[in-house]
Amino acid sequence: MNITIQHAFLPHTDPEAALGFYRDILGFEVLADAGYEDMRWITVCPVGQPGTSIVLHPPAADPGITDDERRTILELIAKGVYTAVTLGTDDLDGLFDRLQAAGADVVQEPIDQDYGVRDCAFRDPAGNLIRVTGTPK
Repeated sequence: MNITIQHAFLPHTDPEAALGFYRDILGFEVLADAGYEDMRWITVCPVGQPGTSIVLHPPAADPGITDDERRTILELIAKGVYTAVTLGTDDLDGLFDRLQAAGADVVQEPIDQDYGVRDCAFRDPAGNLIRVTGTPK
């Protein structure tokens, strides 16, 4: 049996800002951009890797949640503590330089962690934590 991760979901609060980060800065491909009423779901993936993607979705769009729950979710997103994803790269410092030069919100510069990875962290335009792991030096 083979199990893979196909989609991870991250909320966006501005679809154009999300596209600017994931497509224009990270260089991801857009696999789908679907709308319903005033909401958009945007599926992106690293170039040439359509089997592992991130679905950027409107936050709190689930009709089963209350207005209070929706408000709490939006507050947590704004604080940057709602959700996170970790990316991997063979050029951590190069990717960090590119993201920083593009004005991405830096949370942590590249460092060698005691637990054996070298990583850095950013927040995307919605506030989601994006960790990037590279090869230790």
